[in-house]
Amino acid sequence: MKKNIYILFALLTIGLGACKKGELDRFPQNAISPNLFFNTEEDLALYVNGLLSMPDRGTYLNDQSSDNVSTTAAVEVKNIMRGNASAQNITSGWDWSRLRNINYFLENYNKAKVTDEVKRHYAGLARYYRASFYLNMVKRFSDVPWYSGTLNPGDTDLTKGRDPRTLVMDSVMADLDFAYKNVKEKVPAGTPGKWATAVFYGRAALYEGTYRKYHNELNLAASANQFLETAAKVSGEIMASGKFSIYNTGKSESDYAALFASQDLSQNPEVMLINVFDQVKNWGQNVNSVVFGEYEQAPAKDLIQTYLMKDGSRYTAIPNYEQFGFVKEFENRDPRLSQTMAYPGWIRVPDSKPYVQRLNKNFTGYHQLKGYVNSTDNNTIGSVDFPVYRYAEVLLTNAEALAELGRLSQSDLDVTVNLLRKRAGLPNLNLAQANGNPDPQLLQQFDNVMSNQGVIFEIRRERRVEFAFENFRFDDLMRWKAGKLLTKSPEGIYFAGLGKYDLTGDGVEDIILIDGSQTIPDEAHKEKNSLGITLVYYLTGTVGSEATVFLKNGSNGGNILTEAFTRKFEEPKYYYRPIPQQQILLNKNLKQIFGW
Repeated sequence: MKKNIYILFALLTIGLGACKKGELDRFPQNAISPNLFFNTEEDLALYVNGLLSMPDRGTYLNDQSSDNVSTTAAVEVKNIMRGNASAQNITSGWDWSRLRNINYFLENYNKAKVTDEVKRHYAGLARYYRASFYLNMVKRFSDVPWYSGTLNPGDTDLTKGRDPRTLVMDSVMADLDFAYKNVKEKVPAGTPGKWATAVFYGRAALYEGTYRKYHNELNLAASANQFLETAAKVSGEIMASGKFSIYNTGKSESDYAALFASQDLSQNPEVMLINVFDQVKNWGQNVNSVVFGEYEQAPAKDLIQTYLMKDGSRYTAIPNYEQFGFVKEFENRDPRLSQTMAYPGWIRVPDSKPYVQRLNKNFTGYHQLKGYVNSTDNNTIGSVDFPVYRYAEVLLTNAEALAELGRLSQSDLDVTVNLLRKRAGLPNLNLAQANGNPDPQLLQQFDNVMSNQGVIFEIRRERRVEFAFENFRFDDLMRWKAGKLLTKSPEGIYFAGLGKYDLTGDGVEDIILIDGSQTIPDEAHKEKNSLGITLVYYLTGTVGSEATVFLKNGSNGGNILTEAFTRKFEEPKYYYRPIPQQQILLNKNLKQIFGW
C-alpha cells in the first residue's frame, strides 16, 4: 500500500503541479482541468492519497527540543535560548504550499460523479490534513492568516494580516469535527480512517484547551473548557466504541517494547494508525545508527529519574538517590525504563556479553533503546512498523481533560491511566492519595497548576514516561507553559569520582575514570578486570577541558555534564516564533507579536 501511495503522489505532482515554497496564488503547473480530473472516486483517492503525510521512525529522534535528551544537533529552541535569535535568522515555518494543495481539492471535489457519502469521506480526509497543517502553524505563530480556499493574483487576501487564534482554532475544530463524522472507518492499510481522525481531534482539543488555560498572555482562559470538553467527549467516544485496547499479554517486561520493534502492527489492538515498512518491498527505514549511540541525542538523567519504582513509589523520594550510579538507578524501576533505555546487562546483537555504556563528550552516557532494532539483519531492521497513533494516547487525553475540568473520578483513572500501569506491572494510581500527597519535585516544576495538583502531576508523569522519544514532550511543555524546564542543561550518569566502575551489573568493573591531566596508557599497560577484560579508560575533567567525560565537580565526581552555555527562556516570547522578516517586508499587514 505504501508503495502505491508513493506512486500516486508522484503522478499527482506531475499532473497537478506543485506550488513554489510559501506561495498561495499559483494555479497548479501543467494543470489538468478540474472538470476533467475530479470525476471519479479514483480521481479523489489519487489526489487525497497524494496528501498523505505521516510521522515515521525518525520520530524517535524528535525529542531533541525537549528536556528528555541532550543533543549535539542545531535544535532551534536550544539556539534561541542561547540568545541572538531574531526574525532575520529564524526563517523557517512560513510555508503555505501544502495548504494550497489541500484547499484546491476542497474547491473541486464536489465535481466528482460519486455519492455524497464518498465525497464527504474524501473531503473529511482533506479537512483532517488542513486541521493538522493549521494546528502546527498555530503552535508556532499563534495568530495566522486563515485561508479556506486557493488564491489568485490580485486577491486582497494575499496581503492580509494575521487572523485571531480564536478564529483559526474554531476553524480547525470544525474541520476535525467534519472529518470525525464523515471519514470512513474501513480504509486501506496505512491510511487514516475515522478513528485516526478522532485521535487527532482529541489531541488538538487537549492542546488548545490546556494552552488557553495556562497561557495568560492570550487572555483566552475563559474559553479553555470548551476545548477540554471536546477532548474528553471525543476520547470518551473512542473508548466507548470498544474497538481498541492496550496491548497487554501479561509480560510486563516486554509488552511495551513490542510496540516499537514489531514487523507487523496490523493486528495490534492498541495501534490505531500504522506507518508500514517493508525492506524487502523497498520501502524500509533503518534508523538504528542514529537512535542508538553517539549521533545526536542521549537520554537525560531527569527523564530517568521521572520513572517510578516498581512498587509505585517515587524514585526521587529515596534518600540520596542523587548519588546512585548507573546500575543502582535501574534496580526495581518501572519496567518501561529498561524497555526504553539500555540497562545494565543488556546485550547488543551479535555480541554475547553485556553492552558497556560508552561515554563521550556532550552525551549523558545513557543510550536509547526505543526505536532501536536489536538485530544485524537489514531486512529485519528496515521492516519494523511505526505506530502513528496509539490507544494509550486516547486514554491519557481522556484522563488529563477530565482532571483539568475537575471531573476526574477514580473509576475514570481505572479505565485510563491504570490500564497503562497494569501493562507495566505497577500498582494503580489512587486519586485521593495522589491529590493528598503531590510530588514535591513536580510541584516545583509545574507551579502554575492550582487544583487537582497531585493527579495532574501523575498524569503528566505518565505522559512523559509512556511517550518518551515519541515527539510528545516538547508540545506538552509548551501547552503547560513550562518552558522554564528547558533552561536546565541535560545531565548524565553519576560517578562518585575517579576510579573503576561496573556498568553491566555483574559486580565486575568495566571502565576506569582517570584525571584529565594524566595520559591513557597503551594497550599493553592498561588494567584488566577479574574476567581478564581490559578496562575502558576515560579522561575526566570539567566542561571545556580536553577530557572525554565532563563531571560536575571534575575529579571529585558528580553527574556527567553535556554543555557549557547558559540557557535562558524568555516568557512569553519563546513560546512562539517570529514571522520571517522577508515576509514582513513583502506584506506590510503582517505584524510580529510577543516581543519578536
